[in-house]
Amino acid sequence: MNEPLIKDFSTPGRKGYSLPELDVDRVDPKASLPEGTVREEAPDLPEVSEVDVVRHFTSLSEMNYGVDSGIYPLGSCTMKYNPKINEDVARIPGLANIHPFQPVNEVQGSLSMLYDLKRYLAEISGMDEITLQPASGAHGEYVGLMIIRKYFETRGEERNKVIVPDSAHGTNPATATMAGYEAVEIESNDRGMVDLDSLKEALDDDVAALMLTNPNTLGIFEKDICEIADLVHDAGGLLYYDGANMNAILSYARPGDMNFDVMHFNLHKTFSTPHGGGGPGSGPVGVKRFLTPYLPKPFLTEKEGEYFWDYDRPDSMGRVHSFYGNYGVMLRAFTYIRGHGKTGLKEITENAVLNANYLKAKLKDDYELPFSADSLHEFVLSGSKQKEKGVSTLNIAKRLLDYDQYAPTIYFPLIVKESMMIEPTETENLRSLDRFIETLETISREIDEDPEMVKKAPHTTIVRKLDEAQAARNPDLRW
Repeated sequence: MNEPLIKDFSTPGRKGYSLPELDVDRVDPKASLPEGTVREEAPDLPEVSEVDVVRHFTSLSEMNYGVDSGIYPLGSCTMKYNPKINEDVARIPGLANIHPFQPVNEVQGSLSMLYDLKRYLAEISGMDEITLQPASGAHGEYVGLMIIRKYFETRGEERNKVIVPDSAHGTNPATATMAGYEAVEIESNDRGMVDLDSLKEALDDDVAALMLTNPNTLGIFEKDICEIADLVHDAGGLLYYDGANMNAILSYARPGDMNFDVMHFNLHKTFSTPHGGGGPGSGPVGVKRFLTPYLPKPFLTEKEGEYFWDYDRPDSMGRVHSFYGNYGVMLRAFTYIRGHGKTGLKEITENAVLNANYLKAKLKDDYELPFSADSLHEFVLSGSKQKEKGVSTLNIAKRLLDYDQYAPTIYFPLIVKESMMIEPTETENLRSLDRFIETLETISREIDEDPEMVKKAPHTTIVRKLDEAQAARNPDLRW
């Protein structure tokens, strides 16, 4: 990077602050603080002016690419654009400064908001009851499976398997294993959907649940979902819905109506709060009524206009998060849902699906389309044709950076070779979509004309191509 460290342009005596006159008596630190806690010399801090600081950090911020810079085709999985009003609401002092140890009678407004958020999520999903405690989507998955485990324990049934299609999110088999189950993978059919014969073969008295994403990670809606639900229920198992792709079905379809028994939401993906870089998440879990006794406690409830935490729940799976859960994420989700309303949520689905299908129609001739079934909010291309010319999907992703555009998810889902999972989200307009299309078409032509140039990309970024294996195994995070 060309930008020096801030200490490199430190100049003795330069200051970026001014303090008022001292209006209290001076104190000798050595006399007031414990022995050994006072420095003998002043710390070697950079001496810079305010404008030095502003220009330095502005320069660093401009090297970064984010959702405010341009299209981010990683989709809601990692980052989608969210209205700034959600951030404004989360920063209202009376909400941002609420303390988790405040008595319940002092936070009735916040509890009312949380209770209403539960009602909205129940209506959106078709589930009967919601817990807001889980801190992320993966945490929600774990809580959902532990609810299922508690349910079967209460019934005296020993079931030790969870079926996971090969088109599932990678967290699903990991979660099943963490919850103490054996993860059983079943293959997709040639249309990218659950293979019913494989499912029938896998179902037996040991199966506790099938974890399913619908639409799946190929962006394809499982058209046999009702038959799938019947097969699982007839075998005595439960149906778990991975809610990571909810923005493909908002106000059009509900997991509860598809006969799912348990599901988790990704509030930070579907209903605001950018999640890129591992920021805060929230993974509420919804259940059908017969599973309500097993939800985590304390359980937020209401009686005669008063909101309180119910701890008297003997069949609960226990507590899974301190205090209210990730409250700030819930505030943003509440604002997002109220701001859009039922009609707005429906438009989100329509725009997300339209944008994805527009990109797919424009790019399917340049890049291989492995599954031709109708797509919803995302679709998967393969760079296999380009790979035959010596250029990998990773090279294509790096070349996109030279055109000031972010790369899509690559090498996932695993069932597609050289895969590129593209999710433009609902907020991209025709101009940004066309620019993304033009760029990928240009890269395809470049691969025909000068594949070595593409393989050496990126050429224009602040940091050039990294040795990714070396960077992952031996990260150099200090100057």
